Amino acid sequence: MKVAPAIEGARTVTAGPDKAIESQMTEILTHFKGEKGELIPILQQVQQRFGYLPEQAMKRIAEFVHVPASTVFGIGTFYAQFKLVPTGRNIVKICRGTGCYVRGAPRIISEMENKLGIKDGSTTPDLEYTLETVACFGSCALAPVVVVNDKVHGRMTPDAAKKLIDKKS
Repeated sequence: MKVAPAIEGARTVTAGPDKAIESQMTEILTHFKGEKGELIPILQQVQQRFGYLPEQAMKRIAEFVHVPASTVFGIGTFYAQFKLVPTGRNIVKICRGTGCYVRGAPRIISEMENKLGIKDGSTTPDLEYTLETVACFGSCALAPVVVVNDKVHGRMTPDAAKKLIDKKS
């Protein structure tokens, strides 16, 4: 059985789900004692390694810190920093705050959705791009703002935003 690849830094994990995840979980967990207070740091390490929280990894974490799996899943779904599905290698975030909105963010969002062929909150099938909108970046003087892989691009237009994606392709 083949599973959707998970992101691991710049590499892609393509081995079977059980062996690839299990061996990497063993490596991650060696840095922790198995205490309940380590739950969020462990989840953060797993998210960093895989690019999301695989179900198998969350079950293993629950066993390791001696809590019900529902507790781990609850934390994974409560905090916005955690993703339960693979994200793209390139994360495109568009501000939809008031300043960006009145200066054209809806047109940029529409253009990016058309360019990438996905909607807000989705990832392209090849796991190259994830498109997200954000309530506010706090960079209103640069509105509208697009952030690609943590690099801020201000005073964007739909065409300029498209060019950001063309550079990555």
